Amino acid sequence: MTVDLKIVEGCIAGKRRSQSQLYKQLAPGMLGVCMRYCHNKAEAEDILQEAFIKVFRNIKSLQKPAAIVGWVRSIMVNTALTHYKKNKMYLEEITDDNIPDTSTSDEDEMGPVDPQILMNLIQSLPEGYKMVLNLYVFEGYTHKEIAEILEISENTSKSQLSKARKYIRKELDAMNLFDKKHVTDERTV
Repeated sequence: MTVDLKIVEGCIAGKRRSQSQLYKQLAPGMLGVCMRYCHNKAEAEDILQEAFIKVFRNIKSLQKPAAIVGWVRSIMVNTALTHYKKNKMYLEEITDDNIPDTSTSDEDEMGPVDPQILMNLIQSLPEGYKMVLNLYVFEGYTHKEIAEILEISENTSKSQLSKARKYIRKELDAMNLFDKKHVTDERTV
């Protein structure tokens, strides 16, 4: 997605019309980013609003106007993480004996899955699983970076990701939406 540089320049100049245009253009996609970190749409909308306030307050510090989408996305993610920490939903090592180890000697790969089904599964994850999965799979952070961001150990990050994947695989398998294939990208769910 690209944004007209005139809109960005208008935002930098503090023009409300440009801010409105930027919001209308980016908000739907950024709401999806926020939804990955929340349990419900209302919470995601709150994070979206808070993040856009930060965007408009800090847009003068934007070094590369052409990189506006990535810059806004990083503010969305950071705002969601701040919201997570502020609400004291800290990660804990969760032991789920009811989530069986469904892995085989070959890695598993999802076939085509309805994005809404996947989003619902991600939203249903325990907080720790969800945060680590989002940061690792969707945002591209390493376990070391996740450990620093969430103030956990690297091993906890790895464990949370593994358990999140097992949970999603179990649920997709129950829906008959999971194909056993060889994975070529370790960042897949």
